[in-house]
Amino acid sequence: MKLEEINVILATDCGSTTTKAILIAREGDEYRLQVRGEAPTTVEAPYEDVTVGVRNAITEVEELSGRRLLDDNGRLIQPATPTEGTDVYVSTSSAGGGLQVAVVGLVRRMTGESAQRAALGAGAIVMDVLALDDGRLPHQRIERLRQLRPDMILISGGVDGGEERRVVAMAELVAAAKPRTRLGARFKLPAIYAGNVEARPRIAEALDEASALTMVDNLRPTLEQENLGPARAEIQEEFLRHVMSQAPGYSELMDWVDADIMPTPAAVGDIIQQIARDQEINIIGVDIGGATTDVFSVFDGTFNRTVSANLGMSYSVANVVAESGLDNVLRWLERDIDASNLDNRIRNKMIRPTTVPQWLEGLKLEQAIAREALRLAFEQHKLLATGLKGVQQERDIAQAFEQTRAGEQTLVDMMRLDMLVGSGGTLSHAPRRVQAAILLIDAFAPEGITRLAVDSIFMMPQLGVLAQVHPEAARQVFLRDCLVRLGTCIAPAGQGQPGKTCVAVTFTDTGERIEVPTGQLVRIDLAEETIREVTVDPVRRYDVGAGRGRAVRTQIEGGVVGLIIDTRGRPLQLPEDPAARREAAGAWAQAVDLYPD
Repeated sequence: MKLEEINVILATDCGSTTTKAILIAREGDEYRLQVRGEAPTTVEAPYEDVTVGVRNAITEVEELSGRRLLDDNGRLIQPATPTEGTDVYVSTSSAGGGLQVAVVGLVRRMTGESAQRAALGAGAIVMDVLALDDGRLPHQRIERLRQLRPDMILISGGVDGGEERRVVAMAELVAAAKPRTRLGARFKLPAIYAGNVEARPRIAEALDEASALTMVDNLRPTLEQENLGPARAEIQEEFLRHVMSQAPGYSELMDWVDADIMPTPAAVGDIIQQIARDQEINIIGVDIGGATTDVFSVFDGTFNRTVSANLGMSYSVANVVAESGLDNVLRWLERDIDASNLDNRIRNKMIRPTTVPQWLEGLKLEQAIAREALRLAFEQHKLLATGLKGVQQERDIAQAFEQTRAGEQTLVDMMRLDMLVGSGGTLSHAPRRVQAAILLIDAFAPEGITRLAVDSIFMMPQLGVLAQVHPEAARQVFLRDCLVRLGTCIAPAGQGQPGKTCVAVTFTDTGERIEVPTGQLVRIDLAEETIREVTVDPVRRYDVGAGRGRAVRTQIEGGVVGLIIDTRGRPLQLPEDPAARREAAGAWAQAVDLYPD
């Protein structure tokens, strides 16, 4: 079907707990979201058929829209007529825990890290990275592979024409482990080899009996090159061929769709990349869930994704507190909380993951934990979003081994960030949009001038897979119905004395000048779809993008929150004294109308 003939689009996302469906229709010359429905995912007992949940979600869409989409046999009606059916149906999935991959490499911080980036970019959860320098003995690696039961294994190592013996030795470890997939012993474990092409015959000899082996171009053909595309494409192909086809009900679902089913995170990554290309911007996106937090970034056209598998707001909430430390959670609150009380609340959230805060104090605590989950996930992202992403981006051997946990070589440059997009229940469903904005500012600490937005109802996955079929429809719905523009954050980088002037913002059209002292949060109403030209003039200690003390003249966007000027300094440093810190937290919350009085 030609693109101009597509009038009605149905898209679903089969999540681990909930299946979401959206209906998109052409209105005049543009595509708009019509309705959204959802239902419990049914990949597990007693149904063990994902199409049951899909049909239930589509049925809700039918009831809300008045449009008949399923025939009497429960099949999709295609193509669309003025009153029934759909022209295109697409879907994503993270049901059953999503795509889980074990990575095997030679050097953890080189080929192992490149393989990890390839798997994450394909939408996978990386269960573990095994390498010769990971500190484990051979029998420990074998035992670990047997414990993991991944959906597939990605093996890398050696530049083309280089190391063979140790690459083959790692493959032989995989063969010795004979790891089984989550789907049971009946299926051979899919294995993808993306290492030294000269070692392929010996790799095949080692793994042909133990796995369903495929080979792709070396993801590290030379020390100065990284070629992740073929490995990423093959991971998604294997996801369809070996994982999705064996999951209950997916064989039927794959017959329905008009494009390959994509892993949910991969689809989100695709729409993030499309927006970065279309608008020629640097962008960061985050999806905070109950068990994991995904971070996506595009800087200068280079895409990276990481998944923090134990940082979430329900199943993993205790791990967030354990990893960040209790003090880091409490620093965001204007009142002290008894440690035992906090511990009980966290455990209640773990055993009742679908509950939401009933009292304001509970909401503040949950959002304090969310700040830490987002911050920790972002720190992990910066560690992996390092150099050597494209062809002929050079660094020498010493630099490769000197890459530090401080993220010194990260590609993420917050001063050059144009847009920060949040998603997930904590952000998308915050009672006040300003809460989502402040959570993003506190966790990511953007510098300079940055636009803020959230996904209104978490439809980015459906739009990501739709972009494979109809990019323009996906773009229009993303910009008009999915993206809620919060506004703009101006955050000078640097440190100064509290109370002293930090920055002045002058609106060109009216001449209005606003001076903001150091250590403040200021919120200024600036309506949605409003663009104002301003001059941002920092004092000599601070930088807003042009260098210390240099003014920047630019345009800023309004939004449902407006303009937020953050002069708390970068890096963000809160008062050390607990009483002063609580007082400051209360003052900042009041200044931006964060919570009800």
